[in-house]
Amino acid sequence: MARRSTAAKPNHALRTLLAVLAVTAALAGLLVGVHLGGTASLAPKLGLDLEGGTQLVLTPRVVGDQRVTAEQVSQARDIISERVDSQGVSGAEVTTQGANNIVVSMPGDPTRQQEENLRRSSALQFRPVLDVQQGSPPPAAPSATANPSGSASKSGSATTSGSATSSGSASSSASASDSATSTGTSTSASRSRERSAIPAAESASGSASTTGGTSSGSATKSTKSSSATASASATPAAKPTSPTDPAWATTDVVAAFTKLNCSDPEALRNLVDDPTTPLVTCSSEGDAKYLLGPVAVGGQDITDAVAGYVPGPNGQPTPEVEIRLSFSSKATKVYGDLSKEMISLPSPRNQLATVLDSRVLIAPTFNAVIPNGRASITGGFTFDSATELAKQLKFGALPLSFDLQTRSQISPTLGEEQLRLGLLAGLVGLGLVVLYSIVQYRALALVTVGSIVIAAILTYLTITLLGWAQNYRLDMAGVTGLIVAIGVTADSFIVYFERIRDEVRDGRTLRTAVDTGWARAKRTILIADGVNFLGAAVLYLLASSSVRGFAFTLGLTTLIDILVVYFFTHPLVSLLAGRHFFASGHRWSGVDPERLGVTTSSRYAGRGRFTTPRPAASGEGSRA
Repeated sequence: MARRSTAAKPNHALRTLLAVLAVTAALAGLLVGVHLGGTASLAPKLGLDLEGGTQLVLTPRVVGDQRVTAEQVSQARDIISERVDSQGVSGAEVTTQGANNIVVSMPGDPTRQQEENLRRSSALQFRPVLDVQQGSPPPAAPSATANPSGSASKSGSATTSGSATSSGSASSSASASDSATSTGTSTSASRSRERSAIPAAESASGSASTTGGTSSGSATKSTKSSSATASASATPAAKPTSPTDPAWATTDVVAAFTKLNCSDPEALRNLVDDPTTPLVTCSSEGDAKYLLGPVAVGGQDITDAVAGYVPGPNGQPTPEVEIRLSFSSKATKVYGDLSKEMISLPSPRNQLATVLDSRVLIAPTFNAVIPNGRASITGGFTFDSATELAKQLKFGALPLSFDLQTRSQISPTLGEEQLRLGLLAGLVGLGLVVLYSIVQYRALALVTVGSIVIAAILTYLTITLLGWAQNYRLDMAGVTGLIVAIGVTADSFIVYFERIRDEVRDGRTLRTAVDTGWARAKRTILIADGVNFLGAAVLYLLASSSVRGFAFTLGLTTLIDILVVYFFTHPLVSLLAGRHFFASGHRWSGVDPERLGVTTSSRYAGRGRFTTPRPAASGEGSRA
């Protein structure tokens, strides 16, 4: 049994080594594959200080007498910084310029869509629909007449087929999937935009009745308007309290709704979006215009936003992409009360519009009460665009909308010369570690060199693949972290080798010394690497800009060091311990008993056995 156990150890060590080499080859194959596919480079992406990049100067968009405060600019800077950081450790810098402007310096050449994602407000609102029509004013024709209330009426409706009908009615490809799960079942809102014309206003003095109370544009009241008469009042008898109340559609609001032409790209340029008042706006495609009530639930009430695929009837994901939202407890109650109220309203007032940056994404119809505060947004998203929007919604909306003032290319602040010097410093440090290992550990230096080579390859592949997958960029601070990692890796080897040599000094054979030394050394290595990783994690969480790059590479290389020591260094030493050159204690093996100061006449061989070393032959070290 003992002989079988002894034979099993080299086999296990060999399998572990082959597994590490297979993982390394798989990572290399993945990098080559994505490079041949044209989506990745074979070299790591470089940061702003080494490669240069693009500088964006953003200026707030001011409408009317609106004033920009320093608090709003500071809040916008923090949100933009979070949006940039969510793309990975990219080394971007976000600062303020003057009283109002924000300067974003990004490595590389960001796309126009990436720029738009940074500066768009991403203000999400849920507003009840009061009226919806085609995107442009109806032409003067016998089929379109004005009703006594002053709102336009139009026969026909648009479909969601994604193509315009022959009669000229607009259509939309957007869909909605507001959904809820109650007692284990899921109820989804119908995905349609009904654009039939209805009276745009109903008299505030009619038979509409309300119950309950609301605050800050959120509604929990129930308004019954089936017997209300159609009229538009310039000054309601009393200010409506429910966002679904048709009395919000005053004469001025109806006139603006009738006049709005969504085919005009400048139609909403000076739009003022006040969450406490009605909103006249267009769909995101510009093919429909909406008259919306005040905000019922705002984006500030979103606690989480995640992109994913809409599940099908069998639970399997479908190709349709959605953004799943979770609300705070207060907003959950408001949303549930609102769905209970709107489910009984006539179309289109039973629709709740999802408004992003003052444009309607979708307007699903309520067909069930949604009590758990979970909503789903669809609308022709790709998975990447849904992921970006989910991040923006999760971090919060910018307090201001920004226009791009200037866009310019900036040169690297350090450049290739500093990078070359940094890499040269790393090579010098690596050479010194190898030289020390040769002098101190003789042939065991091969283990040191092999382990450092494997660690370097894994680090290179990981950083390069992170640049492809997460837009990670290596800056000069990150290079410094890699250089420091050489010392961290060397420290692990020294702890292990010295433990082995201590066991040999105690009279144990090399194979026994390797097993006993590893059992003691691995605890010390884990503690040391754990402290390094903890320091890197704290530094990454609390620091900013390039310091985070240093912390990231230090933490990454610390994890790689643990993997290499456990799955490469220890198995390799176990294999070498079975070779005659090392097991015999050759004077160049690094574990020569005489060189280690073993002077006892007998040596411990394990299991209570001791051996007496015979005199060494000419040209050999002492043998066990």
